[in-house]
Amino acid sequence: MRIAVTGSIATDHLAVFPGRFTDHLIPDQLDRVSLSFLADTLEIRRGGVAANVAVGLARLSLTPVLVGAVGKDFTEYAAWLHNTGVDTALHMSDTRHTARFMCTTDAEHNQIATFYAGAMAEARHISLASVFGRTGTPDLVLIAPNDPEAMLRHTKECRSLALPFAADPSQQLARLDRAESRALVTGARFLFTNEYETALLLERTGWTRQTVLDQVGTWISTRGAEGVHLMRRAEETRHIPSLPAREPVDPTGVGDAFRAGFLAAAAQGRPLEQSARLGCALATLVLESVGTQDYKIVPGDLLRRIADAYGSEQATALEPLLEDVP
Repeated sequence: MRIAVTGSIATDHLAVFPGRFTDHLIPDQLDRVSLSFLADTLEIRRGGVAANVAVGLARLSLTPVLVGAVGKDFTEYAAWLHNTGVDTALHMSDTRHTARFMCTTDAEHNQIATFYAGAMAEARHISLASVFGRTGTPDLVLIAPNDPEAMLRHTKECRSLALPFAADPSQQLARLDRAESRALVTGARFLFTNEYETALLLERTGWTRQTVLDQVGTWISTRGAEGVHLMRRAEETRHIPSLPAREPVDPTGVGDAFRAGFLAAAAQGRPLEQSARLGCALATLVLESVGTQDYKIVPGDLLRRIADAYGSEQATALEPLLEDVP
């Protein structure tokens, strides 16, 4: 099964503040915030939601197609993706830089971030029909956070081409109105949200949880250290606990890694619970590293951790998915 991943491609600037943001917020002056945090470290890494997911799929021995918009400063990043096993179908901007994600994380893993769209704003000009005419038709398309008009266009194209798609509206829900939010969700084989986005999705669409479930195949809600909820119409919610981290380092990109692990397993016909467990395992590896793409999968070690967290039978069931991991 081949997966096309559409969405943001960016360079991440990741800073660490050793204190707590909340210690510097004055409750009765939140309408006039002017703060500066002195960071101890700064890491510049490859990132972007779509690129993070595509790299995760490639690490699990799939060959995804990454679809997005970048700037002329992307040459080195593009070569690295190719060497990692990611095929690319990219629109290159003549005037804008590749998107930038600037994020500061405090001692409690709270984050304050700014995202500069840059070349991503031109993703709305990408035609999936044209892309797939060159790369071949995928079995599933992930609509990850991107230029909002691009997300709406790609979703509409998936419907017109009768292509299954997964919806991951994420932080872009804040930019969408009711009709647009509904358009991104309706008909999705998989819908991904985190706990906050779950509430925001209900507010934006004006739908109840049951109405959302009537529109999608499976709704996957990630809940941080509490694990994942798997929801389907007319079925009980299933809960998959997270895989415990040895030493959490940076939460940036954890959700993207979960999506990669989940989709890699689902692409090979695995049950939802198994797919979620592999997603949780990959998410923990990212949590334990700096940078969204700089983790390493060591199959033997990861299977032992899966066995400890979920039982030896679950590790045995997932072992074939890691056989080809270098």
